[in-house]
Amino acid sequence: MTEQAGEVHGGGTWGSREAAAEWRRGAAARLQAFGPATQMMLDLVQVAEGSRVLDVGAGAGDSAVAAAQRAGSAGRVLATDVSASMLEVAAEVARKAGLSNVDTRVIDAQRLDLAPDSFDAAVSRNCLMLIPDYRQALTGIRRVLKPGGRFAAIVFSAPDRCPYLSLPHAIVFRMGRFTLPAPERFGEFRLGAPGVLQDAFATAGFREISVRTVPARRRFPSLAEAMQYARGPLPLRELMARLSRAEQEQAWAEIERALAQFVGPQGYDSPCELLIGVGTK
Repeated sequence: MTEQAGEVHGGGTWGSREAAAEWRRGAAARLQAFGPATQMMLDLVQVAEGSRVLDVGAGAGDSAVAAAQRAGSAGRVLATDVSASMLEVAAEVARKAGLSNVDTRVIDAQRLDLAPDSFDAAVSRNCLMLIPDYRQALTGIRRVLKPGGRFAAIVFSAPDRCPYLSLPHAIVFRMGRFTLPAPERFGEFRLGAPGVLQDAFATAGFREISVRTVPARRRFPSLAEAMQYARGPLPLRELMARLSRAEQEQAWAEIERALAQFVGPQGYDSPCELLIGVGTK
């Protein structure tokens, strides 16, 4: 099932086996938060029986598996990521789902070494904004799509609409006296400002571009479980590593107090706004 191009260097914490293990454990939380948006993304690019689909930044394979279920035995999904460890999880998830139409390849989204005009559709969930040169990635994605093929990407909206992500980051930046970057340069929220995602698609040459706002929720049975997920090997973990041990302990305590405002009788529950951009080659 797995076809590996040579090892791609980089990926930071994301490329570690620890990250892959955390992502495997967090599957249920991601399904709850991002499952409906994922299905909408697949609808927008018209994945159906027989489709050949590219998943860019596939991670642990959530969206690749969903696409493969739609593509059926006559279709094919190629899940790509910079992390071989993540793709091992994706391949395992596909096997357990009884799918034989998912391939994986370690590849940098900024250098898509794939044949032009070879995919009916392409998708990317919660990845595009983290690619250093996302403009180059978009140009490459458009190149490998067949004429008329569609690409859709899920990204996070503005920081104040995703407190589960933005509050911890803000606390760590303040604690470390780091310079808080402008929103367009801040990791998860780089493509969240009005017009930015649409402009990125247009610059890459896509047409029939639209951006949809999708409300979601981040839910966990308890604050403790919300904190456990937040402590996983995410971009926040890499920021934390720049603090002293004492500062890290203080930061985690402040994060827990900040997130406690979203705890009610049913556990942790905070809003999370997503954007889905779609364009046609």
